[in-house]
Amino acid sequence: MGRLRRALVRPWAAGLPAVAVAGAGFGLYWFQPWTLWQDETVQEALPAPSAPAPAAPDPDTPGSSAPASPAIVARGELISHEHATSGTVKLLRLGDGSHVVRLARLDTSNGPDLRVWLTDAPVKEGRAGWHVFDDGRYVSLGKLKGNKGSQNYTVPEDVDPASFRSLTIWCDRFDVSFGAAELTPT
Repeated sequence: MGRLRRALVRPWAAGLPAVAVAGAGFGLYWFQPWTLWQDETVQEALPAPSAPAPAAPDPDTPGSSAPASPAIVARGELISHEHATSGTVKLLRLGDGSHVVRLARLDTSNGPDLRVWLTDAPVKEGRAGWHVFDDGRYVSLGKLKGNKGSQNYTVPEDVDPASFRSLTIWCDRFDVSFGAAELTPT
């Protein structure tokens, strides 16, 4: 009887390490825990005016002027959700009428599959705000370029930025907000 029991247990015991290694490999791929300790700093310049203009105003030509700087349409301060997050968000209108979202002094954790989203959801503090941003309308402005620094994200031409009231740093893999800002019109 003991010999039969050992014969039945042996194949199961031999397969257990293979299952453990496969599970650990999947867990490392899915969670990517090393990204929490890797910072990516991006320092992009403020977008330049898009409309061509003379280098200096010409007093003899009516209506000529130096290039206008981007106009701030809305702004907000990032609050923390799943991870400690801080920084300033500005929605800018460029001289040609296009829009850009500027994240300034961003400081958040790195993570897998982070995105920048404009959303119509209200910003809620604490755990109540972690999962609200994919419940309504949102538009992805692309992958987060870096978890630190200042960076710009172009708003697609067919998107009306006035129809969105918040911005989130969204982890698409785990459907959770790292941080968000309520956009207040200026």
